[in-house]
Order: sequence, then C-alpha cells, then structure tokens
Amino acid sequence: MKQSASRLIVGVMIAIILLIGTCAAGFIAGRSFTTFGGDFVSILPGFDLTPGGAGAPGSTSTPVDRDELFKPFWQAWDLVHAEYVDQPIDDEALMRGAIHGMLEALGDDHTSYMDPQTMEALETALQGEYEGIGAVVDTTTNYLTIISTYPDSPAEKAGLQAGDQIIAVDGEDMTGTDPELVRRQVIGPAGSKVKLTIYREGSSEPIVVDVTRAKIVLPDVEGEMLEGGIAYVQLNNFGDKTTKDLEDTLKELLKQDPKGLIVDLRNNGGGYLHVAVEVASQFIDEGVIVSEEFADGSRKEHEARGDGLATEIPMVMLINEGSASASEIVAGAIQDYKRGELVGVTSFGKGSAQVITNLVNKQGAVRITIARWLTPKDRTIHEVGLTPDEVVELTQEDMEADRDPQLDKAIYLLTR
Repeated sequence: MKQSASRLIVGVMIAIILLIGTCAAGFIAGRSFTTFGGDFVSILPGFDLTPGGAGAPGSTSTPVDRDELFKPFWQAWDLVHAEYVDQPIDDEALMRGAIHGMLEALGDDHTSYMDPQTMEALETALQGEYEGIGAVVDTTTNYLTIISTYPDSPAEKAGLQAGDQIIAVDGEDMTGTDPELVRRQVIGPAGSKVKLTIYREGSSEPIVVDVTRAKIVLPDVEGEMLEGGIAYVQLNNFGDKTTKDLEDTLKELLKQDPKGLIVDLRNNGGGYLHVAVEVASQFIDEGVIVSEEFADGSRKEHEARGDGLATEIPMVMLINEGSASASEIVAGAIQDYKRGELVGVTSFGKGSAQVITNLVNKQGAVRITIARWLTPKDRTIHEVGLTPDEVVELTQEDMEADRDPQLDKAIYLLTR
C-alpha cells in the first residue's frame, strides 16, 4: 500500500489550473523524486505519510477517539443508505465528497481533495505539451476566472484577458457552479470548439467568444537579443527542463556581450520550488533565496547554489498579476537583494507551501498547506503580492496597438 507525497509551492494551484486538455498546473517543490505515473513526486524526509500519521513538521494535532468522533458521520451514512430516494447509493462518490468537505471546512483555498482525474492531470502538468485553450485560471472565485493566457494560444487569439470571468459555457449559465466543474467543461481535445460567455470589468455587456481548442506547446524558456544590446529572456514555466534551458539560453546570449538583461516572468504561474531556487541562483550568487515557515515556527531555508551565469550583468525583471508562486520567489529575491528592479504591476500573491499525498486504493490525493514562504527579508506576499519598483500598466489599448510599455520601461532603465 504505497503512498507518495509531493511538496508544492502552489502559485495558483490548484487555485490556478491550466485549461489545457485534462492538465492542471502544479507548482511543485521538492528535491528527491520518484514516480507514480509521472516524474515529479517528492518523498519528503520528516513527514509521516502513514494512514493517520501526524503529517507535516510542527503538527499540533492531539489524539482523539476517532470511533466516538465519527459516530455522527456513520449515523448520517446509514440514514442516507436507508432513506435516500434514489437508490442504489454511489458509495465511492460519498467517500470522495466527505474528504472534499472535510478539507473545505479548513477554510484554506489551497487545501483540498483532488479526485483521480485531477491527480492524473497534475502528473502531466509540467511536461510541456497540452491540448486545450491555453489559459491559466483561478478556481477559487465565484466564477472560473482567467489569470493569464499563453502566447499564440487559442485563448489569446480569442481575446481572453486576465480577470475575465467565464459566466456561461456553450450557452449554459455557470452561476452557482463549482469553478472546477466549469473548468472541466472548458477543456477538451484539439480541434473541438467551445463557446464562452465572459464578464469583463468595464464592459457594458457580456462578451461571447468561440474558442477552438488546440495542442499547446509551451517552451519553458525563450531568449533573444533586443535592439540596443539588451538580452531578453522569457520564462513561461518552472518545470522539468527550465534550469537547463535557461542555462543554455543565457550562455548563448551572454556570448553576445549584452549591456543588460531583461527577465520576463509575466503570466508565469509558477512551478517546482527547487527550480525556482535554481533559476534565482543564475542571477544571485549567494544568500537565502526563500524560507519556509512551519506551524511550530521552525524554518527551512533554501540558499543560492553559487554557480550562476548572470550574477553581475545589470538586469530588470518584468512581473504582472499572472506572476505567481515560483515566479514570486525569484522576483522577491531579486528585489530584496536589490539585484535588479521589478517593473510591471503587483504580482498574484501566493505564498504558501502544500504537500500532496496520494490516497490508498487509487482514490486521488489530498493537498494540504503545511507552510508559508518568506522572501530573503522575511516578507510574506500571500494575498498581497510583490509591488514592482516601477509600476507600469499594460492596458487593453496597448495590447490592441501591439505596444508593451512595461518592456519599454525595462529597456529604458538598462540604457539610460
């Protein structure tokens, strides 16, 4: 009876979920990896993963008489089986619903139950190819809400924007529907179509868009030289290949002796914690990158690796409301050490760490918040976000005119 756990810095997970086929974006932290159908599960030393175990370090749980405590539960279970009008009862659905309700009762958006389908989606989330509309969404709001769209994705081509709320799918009103269920209606195979009705702040009428789902191939890292001798690197993810791809990209760009470096983390919803540390280490030569603080006040510090390729070059980092989790770890370290200036708008604000534990009998997994993370200067950004050193908006008019004042500002700061 094997159990596995995966530690997450959940940027928006599953608060944030990629609308890419059956794929849900994970923001996973950990160092020692094993597999359970995927390749990112971290077995964490110091965690009790046995049934009924205490859980994370610093657990303050006290023993209870579970037989006595659960008498009302079993009473309700028996009443349902004896009296509910539609028989037979789906016991598996009741069991899953009970777990879901238990975790929901904690009042933490990022502690939840993942059914087997969602867990299967998570296992493939950071492999780089997906089918769907290519958007990152928030499932913790009243309506499924767009956080960001991938470049050249069906979502971007359809004009979907951060903040858009999906109020109907294929003409069906989604009011009162669990946003996770809405997400599942939006996803689908490449080539299929979905009609989305959008509420957008500032629009007098709902917006209806037809989106043709497609295969989404998203490189972790992209780079180029801009005019004026400025190197530009865009990070779309913090996944399996990000560290190597970033190293390769930096080596190629640094050969061209750039005057400065722009690192674009806009609309990057996060990824593996250890990758965030590795990415930050490319720009920061020493010191703590991020700290995790547990319930008992203890801490775990993650330090720079000391092997960075771009620790001296002048740099600017771009962030926006879609920059979350691992992105905020990197940007927070850059800002705290004054390694470079942050340009853009306030980031998403996700500063907690979760453990994912597989449930027995292949019944999905539970995701439980076990820590808050802090920037090197002990700042918490949870539900606050990072405020850029230079606040620059990117308006709808800018996007329609193919302008990027945030990038323009970054270039100015490096060439003035």
